[in-house]
Amino acid sequence: METIVEQTVEEIIGQTQCWLDRIIIKHNICPFAKKERDKGSIRFSVNESSDVSQALEHLVLECEQLDANPEIETTLFILTKIGRDFNDYLDFLDIANQLLIDQGCEGVYQLASFHPDYCFAQSTQDDAANYTNRSPHPTLHIIREKSLEKALQSYPEPELIPERNIDYCRNLGLQKMQKMLDEC
Repeated sequence: METIVEQTVEEIIGQTQCWLDRIIIKHNICPFAKKERDKGSIRFSVNESSDVSQALEHLVLECEQLDANPEIETTLFILTKIGRDFNDYLDFLDIANQLLIDQGCEGVYQLASFHPDYCFAQSTQDDAANYTNRSPHPTLHIIREKSLEKALQSYPEPELIPERNIDYCRNLGLQKMQKMLDEC
């Protein structure tokens, strides 16, 4: 049985910031992240509930926080108790996406998903490509759709970003990707 070590909110945010800086930004996995990190417009919100309905309520509050604070560009919504198992996380993600639709947030916000055990469909666990979406903790990235559309308009061939990231991670190799994530 896996031993679960409790961490403080500060430690969880610190690990997520490390991942953002040392993997996502340093290796240009998301070409838009550096600008927002440098502006201080990324919110880190930790949900410590083991109750799905409470976590979903918190997610809605985070969307409302973005509505009320245009200076916050995006939120990394970090789960500490829900979704530790990747399949459970995917179930939670489905519910969260439906909740955004039910709340009238479709077209306003979208969720990008990250997880320590992220595995693309039709992929194996040991494919380094999975590290494009692997993070220290289960995380939902709440993205403003208007901002994303604007950023994509000024980026050459944005449709190639996922393919480039997959190739890049595979070229770095599984051991290198594992080591980088483990260091956060």
